[in-house]
Amino acid sequence: MSQEISGPDRATLARVLHLLVAALALGGFTIELVTAIVSGPGIAPTHAERIVRLFSYFTIESNLLIGGVSLALALDPRRDGPFFRVLRLDGLLCIAVTGIVYNTVLRGLVTLTPSGAVANVMLHVLAPLLAVIVWLWVGPRPRVSVRTVWWSVVYPIAWLVYTFIRGAATDWYPYPFLDVTVLGYGAALTNATLVAVVFLVLAWGVRWADTRLPATDRSAPRVT
Repeated sequence: MSQEISGPDRATLARVLHLLVAALALGGFTIELVTAIVSGPGIAPTHAERIVRLFSYFTIESNLLIGGVSLALALDPRRDGPFFRVLRLDGLLCIAVTGIVYNTVLRGLVTLTPSGAVANVMLHVLAPLLAVIVWLWVGPRPRVSVRTVWWSVVYPIAWLVYTFIRGAATDWYPYPFLDVTVLGYGAALTNATLVAVVFLVLAWGVRWADTRLPATDRSAPRVT
């Protein structure tokens, strides 16, 4: 599909699509942040704790990541570099995992306000779906080497470590399937491992697709 559009038209299309992903992801985050700021502590013990909890959700972090990367690509659709490749892959994988886990495990568990419902659709449905579609359509590709795949695993592992360490200190966990206070460490760690496996399978799937889908940036060096 991407080969049917060439030159400046393809670059313009890529800019618009990346910008739309950024708008959905960062717009949903902004709604959640403003709500947390103006609504006080909510169920958290303090207002500051509520803000910290907001930024501790994988959903929020994955939307910030894909939003930031997509904004960078909207400015330059051919942006590249070893570190940026890892960020791009992490953004794509994390937002995909966010959509999969929410819509298969977490949907309907929390009653939402009208603004919360709007943000929820943006963060858990529209941003994940569009991010994947945009990558399939305009890339950039090729970008995913074996080294990029392994480096992409660092962030989700770091998030899991942070979640369990902070949870042990505060007795608060962002998701029920990681809640040690209810499930115990055995079940919580098993669930975390399953999510990590899903992430890794998706990473290698993206690597496989990246080498077989039409290149969107023929000036990029071949990845191995």
